[in-house]
Amino acid sequence: MSDLDLTLDLEPFTRRLVDPGACLIPAEETARRLGTTRERWAAFDRHWDELVPDPYLNSSGTLRLRRYGHIGLSRTGERRPRPHDAFLQPGDSNPLYVGRERHFEPLTDAFMADPLLGDILGLLAEAASVLADPPEWTVKIHPFRVVATAGREGEPTPEGVHRDGVTLVSSLLVDRGNADGGESTVYHPDGVPLFHTVMDEPGTLLLGDDRRTLHGVSAVRPHDPGRPAHRDVLVITLAEPEPEA
Repeated sequence: MSDLDLTLDLEPFTRRLVDPGACLIPAEETARRLGTTRERWAAFDRHWDELVPDPYLNSSGTLRLRRYGHIGLSRTGERRPRPHDAFLQPGDSNPLYVGRERHFEPLTDAFMADPLLGDILGLLAEAASVLADPPEWTVKIHPFRVVATAGREGEPTPEGVHRDGVTLVSSLLVDRGNADGGESTVYHPDGVPLFHTVMDEPGTLLLGDDRRTLHGVSAVRPHDPGRPAHRDVLVITLAEPEPEA
């Protein structure tokens, strides 16, 4: 993992992660922190061309492409590989897939080896440390591409407003093309909106304390109906390990 730019003070952002429970880090801040350029983001986005259709959404009409990976992440950003397994969310979180194991294609070796991914994981580990400080985080990595056409909207969160059953949930915009909509909203547990935003600049990073908030994203539509729209995001969640029996 390459060195992070420590000149960016995360405290003004992570203060909001503690209270009220979510924060938005603008693209220029994450770019400075991660040492990225537009070219580096474009190269990272090419991994999204290797995603495959989500087989659990075929009946809904939404075209969503994805892969999935699972690792351990230490306080210092060191990664520990974990066996590829089924993705299962707690029963009180995602209402669309209660208690259902879902099997997705694994992340590619090239994606896992990309230095930018390592830098992103380090940034998230630092941000999550204001919420909890386990020796190792349980990290789940989900690159998504949602595609929309004139006759078919794209649903980034077909489950609606939900939580993921983790400690920190993050959504990083990697690319967006010909897309209208896709508004991200974070809610208090009682359903009252905390804030909303349309992430339209690659590198924009939305963080939430998933224990105390809900979130959802509105449908994506093509700005030019003659061409498809897409929205590429990287969703990474950090959870404290389950206590051993």
